[in-house]
Amino acid sequence: MVSPIDIQKALKGMDYPATKEQILEHAKGGDKDVLDALQKIDDREYEGPSGVSAAVFN
Repeated sequence: MVSPIDIQKALKGMDYPATKEQILEHAKGGDKDVLDALQKIDDREYEGPSGVSAAVFN
């Protein structure tokens, strides 16, 4: 089970705003469960890590 902390760790050092594609690229090579969760977010631009977490967990 993925936690918000896992998502934040995977996105550490990410520059925002960022698209879903950029987020997936940044998280690549990390935890598979985190990547699976990020695959499910809407394809749009995110202003920061809290927006990405909200998309994953809502």
